[in-house]
Amino acid sequence: MKIAIADPFSPYLEEKLKPYGEVTKETTEQTETLLIRSATKVTKSYIDKYPGLKLVIRGGVGLDNVDLDYAREKGIIVKNTPRASSIAVAELAFALLISIPSMLIAGHTSMSKGKWLKKELKRTELYGKTICLVGMGNIGFEMAKRCHAFGMKVTTYTVDGNPGEYAELMPDFETAVKDADFISLHIPLTRHTENLISSRTINMMKEGVSIINTSRGKCVNSKDLDNALASGKVLAYAADVWDQEPPEEGTMLVKSENVVMTPHIGASTRENLERIESEIIDIIENYKKENL
Repeated sequence: MKIAIADPFSPYLEEKLKPYGEVTKETTEQTETLLIRSATKVTKSYIDKYPGLKLVIRGGVGLDNVDLDYAREKGIIVKNTPRASSIAVAELAFALLISIPSMLIAGHTSMSKGKWLKKELKRTELYGKTICLVGMGNIGFEMAKRCHAFGMKVTTYTVDGNPGEYAELMPDFETAVKDADFISLHIPLTRHTENLISSRTINMMKEGVSIINTSRGKCVNSKDLDNALASGKVLAYAADVWDQEPPEEGTMLVKSENVVMTPHIGASTRENLERIESEIIDIIENYKKENL
């Protein structure tokens, strides 16, 4: 088996994969197994360029950088590692959440400029507040546990209908978001979720809601959100993901004082990379048993 590692993983992955075949950093026409993260886009033209592809493994959760329909048409098996990233992303989502009412960014930035805003910065608490988790997969479940532990009321809107033990399932999106103090997105990017957060859905929310996004940037309509931030309808936006990565210079959301930003680092923990490696090896072992 010829295995190509197209995107950055841990430095130990190549050595761990050697028992399963020839491992390289370059993709060729003979590459059978392709390992990717977010950077490589496995489009129709990419697939056509490498006719030997039989297995694509995405180290992470989302598969929006793979043309799944065309891969299926070509008989290519596509897998991801959905369990590996759940703790890492949930911890970052919770860090973004807690930074908003605790005024962490404003406090740090003002002090770095020599200011002492002890009276001006008014904190609020997460305790007793309502958070709606849009999506309740592995990451949503881990987020729900953390919010529950902080004494928050946790509700969810999820298409699979499984709220888990820490969240209350709401019957529809509008009911889920209308009373939420915080809304956190844990959904894949699909034609149904693109621009899910828009002026139409923001109008369903309460005044002064805060939104956390560690899913995909395009799940939020940036222009509509920017307008809602300017009007005060949305108090704050905390995001690890963006329409374009990195964002274009001059992007309005990046300039807003009410936005907490990280550069898509949700899955970038040492522990997560180790879990991803373990899942990749399991996938390759199962593939070899079933196909070779």
